[in-house]
Amino acid sequence: MNLSIVATLYQSAAYIEEFCLRASAAARELVGEDFEIVLVNDGSPDNSLEVAVRVAARDSHVVVVDLSRNFGHHKAMMTGLSQARGEQIFLLDVDLEEEPEWLLSFAAQRDAESCDVVYGVQEARKGGWFERWTGQWFYGLVRMMTGLSLPENVVTARLMSRRYVDALTAHEEREVFMAGLWYITGFAQSPQIVRKHSTSETTYTFRRKMSLLVNSVTSFSNAPLIGIFYFGVMVSLIALFYIAFLVLNWMFLSHPMSGWTSVMASIWLLGGLIISFIGIVGLYLSKVFSETKRRPYTIVREIYGRCEE
Repeated sequence: MNLSIVATLYQSAAYIEEFCLRASAAARELVGEDFEIVLVNDGSPDNSLEVAVRVAARDSHVVVVDLSRNFGHHKAMMTGLSQARGEQIFLLDVDLEEEPEWLLSFAAQRDAESCDVVYGVQEARKGGWFERWTGQWFYGLVRMMTGLSLPENVVTARLMSRRYVDALTAHEEREVFMAGLWYITGFAQSPQIVRKHSTSETTYTFRRKMSLLVNSVTSFSNAPLIGIFYFGVMVSLIALFYIAFLVLNWMFLSHPMSGWTSVMASIWLLGGLIISFIGIVGLYLSKVFSETKRRPYTIVREIYGRCEE
């Protein structure tokens, strides 16, 4: 198999048929008939599965992987990549905000530069000012707290070599953050500027971005734990200096110390810090707990349209 095109389905019924037509046309122009389109149904609540199965019934190139429930976009992408059989794999979203025709320009750049990955980067992030601001804020915090130099404004669309995808799917962690895995897998990766369309509102709300930020930082960095240690040392030093001040004040000045308000404020401040720091440690413990159980990150209920060779 020369080429696999992988996409995930979630409330995608309106886009599936056009996506498959355009993706098939681009694939035929590049590799002839030696390709497959792998659609992963991530527990979509609409009739995406029924539409995809109908398309697979009349087009032998289409394979539908139906997950047992909704596992999340990133885990569904990893499942699709693990099911792909092509020597080169083109991953993108099915909602046509990313054009299937990008396959041709991505392939041309990959051949010209002899790299393993060509990925899309938006020339300008879509959405209103709040969405653009939170996107920049998200990537800035991830870089600061993990040390990973993740490229900004990346899109899902990327053309990858077989050896890169094999290395990517070799990661066995259960809390999947794709941007981080794409980066740490390494190999030669080149960006291509693209213009992403806006066909629907983003599903990555501020709350989801916050959840993704916590997941990415705790999955790829121990910086919060190191920060807790140094903050504890700093508070301890401040406390020692303050104790020395109180002793000297009692020995030489003999002024009665008042300050009920400052004492209570200090207690509440330190109590809040202790609780928050315990919470950070708890996040890492929950990661360890999740990883040690070794549960599969997705469960495939059924595969439609694939003929075993």
